[in-house]
Amino acid sequence: MSARRIYLDNSATTPLDPRVVQAMQPALNTVFGNPSSLHREGREAREYLDRARSQVAGLIGADADEIFFTASGTESDNLALTGIIEGLGRQANHIIASAIEHPAVLETCRGLERRGVEVTLLPADAEGMIDPDKLAAAFRPTTRLVSVMTANNVVGTVQPISELARIAHEHGVLFHTDAVQAAGRIPLDVRTQPIDLLSLAAHKIHGPKGVAALFVRKGTPIAPIIYGGGQERGLRSATENIAGIAGFGQAAEIARAEMSSEAVRLVKMRDRIIETVTAQIPNAYLIGHRHRRLPGHLCLGFAGMEGESIRLLLAMDEAGIAISSGSACSAHRGNQPSHVLQAMGFDPLRARGSLRVTLGRFNTDADVEVFLQVLPEKVRDLRSIATYPNTTINKGA
Repeated sequence: MSARRIYLDNSATTPLDPRVVQAMQPALNTVFGNPSSLHREGREAREYLDRARSQVAGLIGADADEIFFTASGTESDNLALTGIIEGLGRQANHIIASAIEHPAVLETCRGLERRGVEVTLLPADAEGMIDPDKLAAAFRPTTRLVSVMTANNVVGTVQPISELARIAHEHGVLFHTDAVQAAGRIPLDVRTQPIDLLSLAAHKIHGPKGVAALFVRKGTPIAPIIYGGGQERGLRSATENIAGIAGFGQAAEIARAEMSSEAVRLVKMRDRIIETVTAQIPNAYLIGHRHRRLPGHLCLGFAGMEGESIRLLLAMDEAGIAISSGSACSAHRGNQPSHVLQAMGFDPLRARGSLRVTLGRFNTDADVEVFLQVLPEKVRDLRSIATYPNTTINKGA
């Protein structure tokens, strides 16, 4: 067992990079002004805000004035979907989204349905991919927006976002992507990808919690969902969180500079885990696409042990290793089947049984070796106390 805690839940949130903490310090101490104020203190805060906006824009190839800061990825998703419907005015509206979206998108869709908006949810295949042909077949004359996440938070599968966005544009429809899991981990460039709206969050890239952003391409008809003093050029009123935004900007700049080298390192560790676990643990299998996945993301299943996933997670936690079962945002519904796995064709039992292991900037090869020593032991321990009649791997329908 390791003498220190090993954190392997970086898709839930990431530890702050010390360089980000350093960038936030002035805004926590001396740069305390309101950026809407005209005096020197306000102007100093405005400089921090403007710099961070350019840094976040640079991460995805946007112009600075296309970045709007929010308090969370959830708010950015809500603003994208509801803001577009509000911006288009009162008319018959239809939204297409994938059935494996984060609850921030799915619950917003349900809320819009209660207001008369029609919603179509596209299924995923057994690897978590959205079929472009199924998207093309789902359009109606009233379709206004397509929302498909860039990379899934539960299984790590990366979607063909450029192709999906192109199809939407061929039908004259706007395209939004929840890139909260993907931005800063894989390259995104809105100059070459036909994306109209993109959500991203600081705490997924070693920045602070409580700050996020929405990219809105110039000319996109979007209305505010929060009203007040008109900050963020009228789209998102509220005094800006300057310290958090400064941290977000620095985190985005670091991610942009180090993304390629970090991805190579994470893929190497990720693939070692996949190969070792599936070779050494009977009936272990990878969930999601083998190659089209985030660099540090694994979702694992253990056939016949799906009902023990929480106990396995807690056993690993007791051994000093933090992993998760599905999405941290849905942990309060841990006894329910994952909507993502069900949309991929998993039966309700197996949809309860995944373990998510996600690597980040501060994980090392030594962390991986400890994990690969401890996990098989804990699986054997759990298997020894019960008999599992069905140990056949059956990943989906």
